[in-house]
Amino acid sequence: MAVSASSSAQQARQALAERLADLCRDAGLTGLDLAERCGWSRSKSSRIMNARTPPSADDIRAWCQACGAEDQTEDLIASLRTAEGMWVNWRRMERAGLKQAQEARLPLYQRTRRFRSYSSWLVPGMIQAQPYTTAALQAIQRRRGLVDDVADAVAARMERQRVLYAGVRRFAFLVEESVLRAGIGGAEVMSGQLGHLISIASLPNVSLGVVPMRPDRERWPAEGFWIYDMAQVNIELVSGYLTITQPSEVAMYAETFAELAALAVYGAAARALITSALDALE
Repeated sequence: MAVSASSSAQQARQALAERLADLCRDAGLTGLDLAERCGWSRSKSSRIMNARTPPSADDIRAWCQACGAEDQTEDLIASLRTAEGMWVNWRRMERAGLKQAQEARLPLYQRTRRFRSYSSWLVPGMIQAQPYTTAALQAIQRRRGLVDDVADAVAARMERQRVLYAGVRRFAFLVEESVLRAGIGGAEVMSGQLGHLISIASLPNVSLGVVPMRPDRERWPAEGFWIYDMAQVNIELVSGYLTITQPSEVAMYAETFAELAALAVYGAAARALITSALDALE
C-alpha cells in the first residue's frame, strides 16, 4: 500500500497496526513469539506493529491464528482494505481500463445528496460535454498507455451524469477562470463545452461559480477536489487518487471550498466570463 501524505491514510494504517499489536498482547505473546509462530523474522512483526510495513491479508490470517483470534480475521482484513482504498495509484485503479474506473464511483454519486467540486485545471467530470470528456479520456489513455476503452468510459461518465437530474441533490461547482481559457481538444470542443456550462448553470439544483483571474488574491488556487456530503473528499493527484475520510481533514476542505466560493462570481457575472472565453476562441 502506498504511503500517502494524508493523515487520514496514515491514521488508518496506524489504527490497524494498533489492533494487531493489541491482539498479540492479549494473547500473552511477544513480538518474537508471534514471529516464531508465523515463521517470520522478528523484524517483520515489529514493522507491522509499528505501522512501518502494511500487512497483507495472508499476514493478518496468520497473525489471528497465532493469537487464537480467528474470529477477528475478516474484520481486520476489511480494515486493511479500507486503508488501502484511501490511496490508489492510477496504474492500479485503471489496470482494467478507464470504463471500470468510471463505473466504480457510481455508488458514491448515487448515495450523495450534496456535492461540492472545485477545479483549477479541468472542467469537473459531472458537467463535461461529451466531446470534452472524449478528448480528456483519450489524452489519459495515451499518456498512461492504457487499454483503449475510451468510448465505453465516455458512455459510463455520461451515464453517471444522470444524477444531476435525478433525485433531490444539490451541486456546487467552482472553477478557476483559467479552466475556461486553457482547455483540451481544440477550439471547437472548448466552444461546445463553454456553451454546455451556460446551460448547466441554469439548472435549479446547480450553483456554478467562476473564480476570476486577478493579481491580488488572498486565497491562491488549490488542487482540485470533490466533497461528498461531509463523508469524504476525493482528490486527483499526478500519481494517484486520494480519499480522505478523517472528519477534521474533510472540514479543512469544506473551509477551503467556502473561501474559494467567496472569491467566485455567479449568475450574470459568471456567464460574462464564460462568454468572454467563448469570444476569445472565435
